[in-house]
Amino acid sequence: MTREIIVTSNAPGAIAHYSQGIRTGNFVFVSGQGGLIPGTKEFAGDTITAQTEQTLKNIAAILDAAGTDMAHVVKVTVLLTDINDFAAMNAVYSTFFPTDPPARAAYAVKDAPLGALVEIEAIAVMPDKDQ
Repeated sequence: MTREIIVTSNAPGAIAHYSQGIRTGNFVFVSGQGGLIPGTKEFAGDTITAQTEQTLKNIAAILDAAGTDMAHVVKVTVLLTDINDFAAMNAVYSTFFPTDPPARAAYAVKDAPLGALVEIEAIAVMPDKDQ
């Protein structure tokens, strides 16, 4: 099975040794994303709401570059530096997955890269060719 590296300037570049995404077979694996504004090392804001929204926009951009979209996400992992931010994160998250949300796990972690409040990784499938 082949693997294709997914790269887009519409999402932040990798801050370490990893790819934004990998497509293999019918799956797309998106590396953990934070709320950085593409092309900068600046967060979209200092609130969980602003960072969650930007994080999910970054994931959507990577999925678009791979040829799929948020409707085809099957699994998400959310890392929060403060579990008390869960409700606010979830409110934003639900706008990106309004129906039939993917499977999800959410964890509190001590720290996230660059001081992010949230990091989210995703797994998606490619759309059927007749869609």
